[in-house]
Amino acid sequence: MPDPIESDDVVRLIIQFLRENNLERTLSALQKESPVSFNPVDNKDTFLQEIHQGRWDVVLRQVQNMKIPPKKLYDLYEQIIIEMVETNEPSTAKILLRRSEPMSSLRENQVDRYARLEELVARSKFDTKLAYPDGATKESRRKDIAKGLEEEITVVPPSRLLALLGQCLRWQQHQGILAPDNTYDLFRGVIPEQKAEDDAVANQVYSTIKFPGKKAYAETAVFAPNGQYLATGTVDGFIEIWNYVTGKLRKDLKYQAEDSLMAMDNSVICLNFSRDSQLLVSGSDDGKIAVWKVQSGTCQRRLSPAHSQGVTSVCFNKDGSQVLSGSYDQTVKIHGLRSGKTLKEFRGHSSFVNSVLFSNDNTRVLSASSDGTVKVWDAKTTSCLHTITPQVGVDISKGPSTSSSSTASAAVASALANQTVQAIVPLPKNIDQVLVCTKSNSLYIMTMRGQIVKTFSHQKKTGSDFVAASVSPQCELVYGIGEDSILYCFQITTGKLINETKICDYETVGLASHPRTNVVVSYDDHGHVYFLKA
Repeated sequence: MPDPIESDDVVRLIIQFLRENNLERTLSALQKESPVSFNPVDNKDTFLQEIHQGRWDVVLRQVQNMKIPPKKLYDLYEQIIIEMVETNEPSTAKILLRRSEPMSSLRENQVDRYARLEELVARSKFDTKLAYPDGATKESRRKDIAKGLEEEITVVPPSRLLALLGQCLRWQQHQGILAPDNTYDLFRGVIPEQKAEDDAVANQVYSTIKFPGKKAYAETAVFAPNGQYLATGTVDGFIEIWNYVTGKLRKDLKYQAEDSLMAMDNSVICLNFSRDSQLLVSGSDDGKIAVWKVQSGTCQRRLSPAHSQGVTSVCFNKDGSQVLSGSYDQTVKIHGLRSGKTLKEFRGHSSFVNSVLFSNDNTRVLSASSDGTVKVWDAKTTSCLHTITPQVGVDISKGPSTSSSSTASAAVASALANQTVQAIVPLPKNIDQVLVCTKSNSLYIMTMRGQIVKTFSHQKKTGSDFVAASVSPQCELVYGIGEDSILYCFQITTGKLINETKICDYETVGLASHPRTNVVVSYDDHGHVYFLKA
């Protein structure tokens, strides 16, 4: 990581920019307020030549916004006044002598020297001995003035500020902080949303993270909605932000550069970003939730405890004012970030809640459980609107008023035995549908009303049940990672399996897809995070 830029250098660059663009009032105000001394010229040789040739109008224009020591200013202005008298321009000499700031200072600090100049200006004929009492000549005085001012000036290439900003942006693109072809709003300091790529199958591993130690590994990973961050939460409690282009830790975030990571007391088992990508919520296996500011790494709110057992899934509502959570304690809760209190609680699952999700309009809450069901809740009343058992050949959708029949009970019992629901994943291109991942050989697309509309299956019978799933940027592809550590890719329109990629030889923990590019991340229980691209 390059060394940070000194604040004084930033001021100097701004001064140079103002000077180049003739913004003299702003330049003068900045130089008066700032203690920074900076006297830039485009070409030192040319500047010194102007002094040697006595082109004082040009010299004065350049030095008027410079910070020059008083002694050297006295010498400069004195010589200009002498030469104005010599060339029979007494009126100009009088104006400089009586109205310029350097000469006003000279009058107060060197009375005899000022009086000599007054006498020189008042005489009708130029008096060489009075002008140069020390025996110097015009040429030697110009040479001495040039030598003195040469020590004060700095040569700066034109448009240095803009050139440096361009270099910074290129560096950030190289680091993956900015997308290679993305523009940057310099005045607002924001990156416009990166345009999503056309979908292509991510099947080539291009980078790998290896956490240090034998027992450290990622329990969860998630991309920010703006595509600029990949966050991981590890079994040892650390939360880290990564550069998905290089697979390296984001050292542009000051707290990470200083090894001061976001962290929780116990294993971090779920993460999620707010819609504006500025906040990150984390849940740990001791039932606690924390909300972090990504740019500073500071904790904005702690909910402790939020649940009586581990927090398995978290997400923000639309405006980032609430957090939805699911837990091993079989409950789903909504927490207010302003109050830090539980606002709503949803009960009805008979086993672990593995995944939770707000509907796009925040009127519904979805939850997936190890009891084999997905439930759709009314976010306001907390009543259960639908209970769905995603299983091939079984589609049970029942509201809260529907009585349980023996047939339904048998079907649910079958689901309990075979298909833990691992996750529910939103489909950005179709806000009324979600992708459902079950611990089986099948993935499903389900509507918010609880209807299963599509099934994806690799047809293998044992040792390859799905543990996680994700969707491509344009929602044309569905990814599922199996217990066999194979990444399966299906085409949504046809439901066909179009690619299989063996990721590793270890047990896979999870999967995440970049929201804008064809990048997929998988992570295992041996401390590896694998980055795949098309």
